[in-house]
Amino acid sequence: MAAFFGLPRRGRHERTGFSLYAAAVAAAREPFLYLSLGVADTLDGRFDLVCLHAFLLVRRLRREAEPGPALAQAVFDAMFSDMDVSLREMGVGDLSVGRRMRAMWEAFNGRAHAYEAALAAGDAAALEAALVRNVWRGTVPADGCAAALARLVTAQAEYLDGQEFAALAGGTAVFLPAATALHGAEPQPMAEPQQGAEQQHGAKPQTVAEPQP
Repeated sequence: MAAFFGLPRRGRHERTGFSLYAAAVAAAREPFLYLSLGVADTLDGRFDLVCLHAFLLVRRLRREAEPGPALAQAVFDAMFSDMDVSLREMGVGDLSVGRRMRAMWEAFNGRAHAYEAALAAGDAAALEAALVRNVWRGTVPADGCAAALARLVTAQAEYLDGQEFAALAGGTAVFLPAATALHGAEPQPMAEPQQGAEQQHGAKPQTVAEPQP
């Protein structure tokens, strides 16, 4: 799998990458996102929310000098390692795994570029449009749901920006609870995942689908 955004691979950060990825998965599986914002609780819906939260971590890490970019690549590698395992556990044959992984890589890369451009420009409308196109696969979400998710993404990005790099480099990333990020209440960070990186590698978050690039 090609390096994300041209970042070099750094295998020595694998353990930290899985710990950070576990935080993204935990945030992406919050029931609020599915019950209150109307994201489909399906393989496709879970894939897109994991991509979204992993992107936010990668974005934060890439802003630092080394080992920031190497850690960003480690998160990306952890995500696709997990998806490879999940595909095989779902019974997908070896010949199909490569094709599906390539499709998912292209989907993630396209989404990451769209979200990054919107966040960098401070363009809420562009971010909302990108979320409708990807998270809802172009269908029309319930009134206000896409705008709410766009506000949530912006709040999570800002919250991650405020976290010390030393903590991130140690494998600790904290996302706001989705309702807090959306409604702007006094921040109460999510509890950190209890499983270690090596345990997460064998986890079954059921995030894998074959999305449209």
